[in-house]
Amino acid sequence: MDDDRVFKALADPTRRLLLDRLFERDGRTLTELESELEMSRFGVAKHLRVLEKAALVVTRRSGREKLHFLNPVPIRLIHDRWIDKYREGPAALLADLKNELEAE
Repeated sequence: MDDDRVFKALADPTRRLLLDRLFERDGRTLTELESELEMSRFGVAKHLRVLEKAALVVTRRSGREKLHFLNPVPIRLIHDRWIDKYREGPAALLADLKNELEAE
């Protein structure tokens, strides 16, 4: 995974909006995604290519249509790398508190 590509892709508000739309409902065509933006078809396709290069969007052909799907794995890998360790502390504290309260 190329973190720079993921961060570059996520830096643009239009690309984040496209990811939000795919999160709401996967398997959308370029036409569907274009209809929700005030941008040319070419502009939306260009943003989707950036998302594909970052592996945030994967595509599949279904007949003549190209369907776009959200791939959350790159975001999860970044989460695991930098954020996940901060969740361990509070969870451990709550488990300790639970054990103490049950012991009394």
